[in-house]
Amino acid sequence: MTDLRVLNLVTNADSQFFEAQVEELERRGVEMTTLSVPGENQSQSVDAGTEGSRSVWDYARFYPSVLAHSLDGYDLLHANYGLTAPMALAQPRLPVVLSLWGSDLMGQYGPLTKRLAPMCDAVVVMSEGMAEVYGGDCRVIPHGVDLDLFEPMDRDQARDAVGWPTDERIVLFPYPPKREIKNHPRARAVVDRVADRLADPVSLRTATDIPHERMPYYLSAADALIMTSRREGSPNTVKEAMACNLPVVSTDVGDVAQRLAPVEPSTVSDDDDELVAGLAEILRRGERSNGRENAVEISVEQMGARLLSVYESVAAA
Repeated sequence: MTDLRVLNLVTNADSQFFEAQVEELERRGVEMTTLSVPGENQSQSVDAGTEGSRSVWDYARFYPSVLAHSLDGYDLLHANYGLTAPMALAQPRLPVVLSLWGSDLMGQYGPLTKRLAPMCDAVVVMSEGMAEVYGGDCRVIPHGVDLDLFEPMDRDQARDAVGWPTDERIVLFPYPPKREIKNHPRARAVVDRVADRLADPVSLRTATDIPHERMPYYLSAADALIMTSRREGSPNTVKEAMACNLPVVSTDVGDVAQRLAPVEPSTVSDDDDELVAGLAEILRRGERSNGRENAVEISVEQMGARLLSVYESVAAA
């Protein structure tokens, strides 16, 4: 246990992985206070390529609150997402830990992030690929998965719970189809080609605006997960699928290849023919993966322990 007091800055306090991060660190004895940037924001996730409708003024009026809280006896400030770095660095007292979520480093704000990140006392990224893009001193700590929530369950029982039929092969695309960076048309094209190869009916389904605690049902009800994103950091959806033993077919983005290297069956490729072949084979076999046995290192507990180590080293310095 620790007696650290941490001030969090975040663009979206409702992000599931951020909520899990706070809960796990509080469980370890860290006192956490969270300030969220004012103004309207789109769903800000690891891979989100936009920053909603916030203006420079929204960030400017965020600073007085950051400054006032920074003088209230905290041990450090944790800036979550690169656009919170300017406010974090502008306060004069607290050491700063900066966590990068993906689009803040690899999207339109990447140049700003790369300029400000070296001024922070510690930088955390989610994957080795992000570390290479950043190019500076950093710690790789993927967002963790709650293995007590995400666990395998019977497929037919899960389908009954979500209202899916039991007489077809179902491929899950777990993002809103309109999110361009997720490339739903490519997923649709891959699944259509697979459907032409199999005797059983094959459908592509989405699961969006689903309460987080319900997602294990969808992951257990599906026969495979397909991800055709153009860019990712360390997508939690893949890790959650692993925890539920759901086979994954994905483009080679973020740390997906690293995560799925020991997982069978799974396919990671940027070639559509290979994605089609891999998905077709997974659906023919109708087997679950061994993902869960490889998910221990990406548990929320491991994430919490690694972040706490960063906090302690920064606070001590």
